Amino acid sequence: MARHWPTYVVCGLIVQMLLGCSGEPAANKATTVNASDVQVVAPKADGNLVVAFGDSLYAGYGVAQNESFPHELEKALKAKGENVEVRNAGVSGETTQAGLQRLEFTLDGLPRKPDLVLLGLGGNDMLRGLDPAQSEKNLRAMLDILKARKLPVVLTGMLAAPNMGADYATRFNAIYPALAKAYDVPLYPFFLEGVIGDARYMQADSVHPNPAGVDIIVGKIAPLVSDKLAP
Repeated sequence: MARHWPTYVVCGLIVQMLLGCSGEPAANKATTVNASDVQVVAPKADGNLVVAFGDSLYAGYGVAQNESFPHELEKALKAKGENVEVRNAGVSGETTQAGLQRLEFTLDGLPRKPDLVLLGLGGNDMLRGLDPAQSEKNLRAMLDILKARKLPVVLTGMLAAPNMGADYATRFNAIYPALAKAYDVPLYPFFLEGVIGDARYMQADSVHPNPAGVDIIVGKIAPLVSDKLAP
């Protein structure tokens, strides 16, 4: 999987991503979405409720909320005739530890039990050089919570940047396949597959996808979501 990263100019961009995901105010940033700010709007009774629980890549950093991954995923699914609401529960700058701390609060704040949870955390752990073992432990704890609540999951993964070193990359990159196997959940291995390194699909920070990049990602992930929601 590391072959996807050579075009990623990591040295300066790692710092940019940390700043971009930090939630600190800046003129060109999207507003940070806090768990308490997630709107609770009941979906149609006969539709599916999907919760996109992740970091800035889910929250829609740098794009309008109607261009974010959850919004565009919902739009794509509806275009296929599916009655679905995709709730944006992404928080910019979030680590797996912070996600674990707010997961149950977020689930308890929903109008009803969701039909599917998209889980996409770990990128900020990697960028901060946090121990992959701890990241895996936190993700396992979240998957345990979702399993206990009998909530289906689609896991979206991340890859370590090359400058993290081969040993770190080996440990970090193994997390998502191992969890997908252990919990028998669908895995989309690399959220930025097909867009990272291509200026046509990335924002000026070369880290977050622009609206065109979001559309590409949605096109790749939507079939997994449809399959998981199928009766």
